[in-house]
Order: sequence, then C-alpha cells, then structure tokens
Amino acid sequence: MSNLVIIGTQWGDEGKGKIVDLLTHDVNSIVRFHGGNNAGHTVIVGDKKYVLHLIPSGILHAGKQCLIGNGVVLDPAALCIEIDELAAQGICVTPSNLKISYKTHIIMPYHKVVDQAREAHKAGNKIGTTGRGIGPCYEDKASRIGIRATDLADEKLLKDKIVKALEEKNILLKNLYNQPPLDPQAVLDEVLPFAKRLVPFLADVSTELDNCFKKGGKVMFEGAQGVHLDIDHGTYPFVTSSNSVAGAAAVGAGTSPQKLERVVGIVKAYTTRVGAGPFPTELDDKVGEHLQQVGHEYGATTGRKRRCGWFDAVIVRESARLCGLTELAFTKLDVLSGLETLKICTSYEYQGKTINYPPQIENALAQVSPVYESMPGWNEDITKAKKWSELPINAQNYIKRLEELIGVKASMVSVGPERDETIILGN
Repeated sequence: MSNLVIIGTQWGDEGKGKIVDLLTHDVNSIVRFHGGNNAGHTVIVGDKKYVLHLIPSGILHAGKQCLIGNGVVLDPAALCIEIDELAAQGICVTPSNLKISYKTHIIMPYHKVVDQAREAHKAGNKIGTTGRGIGPCYEDKASRIGIRATDLADEKLLKDKIVKALEEKNILLKNLYNQPPLDPQAVLDEVLPFAKRLVPFLADVSTELDNCFKKGGKVMFEGAQGVHLDIDHGTYPFVTSSNSVAGAAAVGAGTSPQKLERVVGIVKAYTTRVGAGPFPTELDDKVGEHLQQVGHEYGATTGRKRRCGWFDAVIVRESARLCGLTELAFTKLDVLSGLETLKICTSYEYQGKTINYPPQIENALAQVSPVYESMPGWNEDITKAKKWSELPINAQNYIKRLEELIGVKASMVSVGPERDETIILGN
C-alpha cells in the first residue's frame, strides 16, 4: 500500500466517502487538505448512515489518525455539531484521533453573513454558493487578515483580528448589501465557546504527517468537491474557492509532492452537478429523472437536488490529465440498471469543430454540444455482484469503454451504497 490521494473527477458528489472508508483499512493517517463544510461525504455501514462535512471519513475506523490540514477552512460551530452527532452514533472524536492544523483558517460568523448577502445581491447571476462562508474566508486568507486556528487560543488577539476584519465588512454590509453592521464583541462571544472546545485539538499537522512517514506509516489525502470545481481549473466562475486537484494535497496538508504516490480518481458512472454552471450532458427528461430518483441525488451538505446527465468522458479525461490519475474507482454503476440504452459523451462540437477537451474561454462549456456514442444497457440487479465476472456483460463493456476513453484503468467498481457492495479489481 502506498500513500494515496482521493479526488473527485467530476463536479463533486462522486461517492468519495465510501471509497475513503474502504481504503482507510490500509493506511495510518487520513488528512483532509482543502475546502470546508460546503462538502459532505456519506458513508453507509450496515443500517447506519454517517454524513461527514469536515472530519475525514477515516474517523469511522478505530486506531486511525484523522487530520484537518492547513488548506481547509473550518467553521468551529459546524465542527462541534459534527463531533456531537458522531458521538450520538457511538463514534468518539477526541484530540487523540482528530487533530486540526494550527494554520487552518477559521470561518467566522461574518463570513457567512457576507456570503449570503452577496449571493442574494446577485439576483439572476447567482453562483450557487452554499452560503457557508467558504469564499469570504478564503478571501481573508489571501488578504492576510484571516483568523487561523492557532488564534482561537488567544482571546485578545482573536478580538483584535475580528475588529480589524469588520472595519471593511461592515461598510460592505451597510452600504452595498443593506444589512446591519456586526458588533465585534457579539461575534467574539458567539465564537468563544466553540474556540475553547476546539483548542485541545490543535496540532502541527505537517509534523504529524512527517512522523507518520518516518515510522513507515501510510497516509491518505482526502479531497472534497471535484476537479471541475477547482478555483483555477474548474468551470470558472462556477467553482469552489480552493484547489481541488490532486497537486493541492501537498500544499493543503503540508508535505512534499513526492509523498503523493497513488492518485485515485472517483468517478460516478453518470454525471451530476449541484448548483449553477455549465453541464453539457444534463438531461431534463425521464432518464434524468431515473438517475435522480434511483441514485437519490441530493446534496449531502445542503440537501439540494442534483442535476443529472450522461457520462461525460471529456470532463473525466481532463481530470486524469490534470491530476495524473493512477487508477479509477467507479461508483453508482447500479443506478444505470434498467436503462435500455446508455450514452457516453466522447467529445464536443464547439464553434464548428470537434474538440476532445473542455474549451478554456469563460462559459464556453455552456456553448458546446456533446457528441455521443451509445451502448446497450442491462436490466439485471447488480448489487449482489462480488466479482467482475458476476456483472452483466453489458455492464462490463460499459466500464471497459470508459477506461478506454479516459485512458486509466479501474481498481474498484461500486455496485451499491454498502461497504461490501464493491468489486475490487487487482490490488
């Protein structure tokens, strides 16, 4: 087993949580390296369903070290709620199995207020943000006025930083968004109870990882969202506020790129997207409804209905190029059961030409027409399949064709939501 990075290859919601849960058995530490509680991982174990937003999915396994890296933006209240919800389900989260980087930036109440006010102000030009303050927090980080996890231990420094941050934000809230200004002391009072609770979890995550490596341990770098929501390489401006490509794992966790040995791309057997933004293969018909209903396509974090469409090989192929995928893990293949014909987008028609890559001009992806090839579907229930040979031949051929189009082989095929409803290929 090597160190590995888990990333979503589409627009998020690919089922990364289940794959992380499966692979956690073979690693010692799991580190989340970017994003915030705008993402969610759902893991189903027996009759229990766990929804995680900030804590790495490895927390469901005893004896594993879970880490929140410096590339994450962390809402203290949301994390405390998540810890309490896990405790209610019998999962104990303590500083011995969860550590937060001193350098992790903190989502403050004013970040959420600004986020929601800004989105409302955009009217017909909304991005589709979750309103959880992710973007404004990353803005403060880049502007060098952010509050980091280490600041939670110093009440005076914390208040001074809140006062400084609100100088500008209150002007925006009052004069642009017609919102009442925020009181620094009230913000501090709201945050302090959570800050005091989380201070014991603070640690030097970069050194924790280094110590793991020195002991011969293996690390999993857990990504959130998907490659095409990456702030640089996604469908800008309909993107998240962090880098979700595999290379961001080294920066967001605090380690050398040489430690990123395997890159597992999680791929849903069709395509979904939450929120606004271009989606070439989107279906607004009975097939789209089938995918949405059978796949239970609702966001784990927001509950928003996901847009559904045919598999887009162009998008995933681009993810393979950007991230250096070493293998694919297909999820939700079972959702396609019962469809007579399956379509795969192999290229785009754009400005009179056929192209095999996403155009780079802003919003150009909204102007492409997908070029499809069709394959026969299957009617069999595949959720009980344990081996590749037990899949219907048409299901096998579908996966093989996707491998050809993407240029990367599959190591896993998920045929249902449970842990054991997964076919392992090779190692």
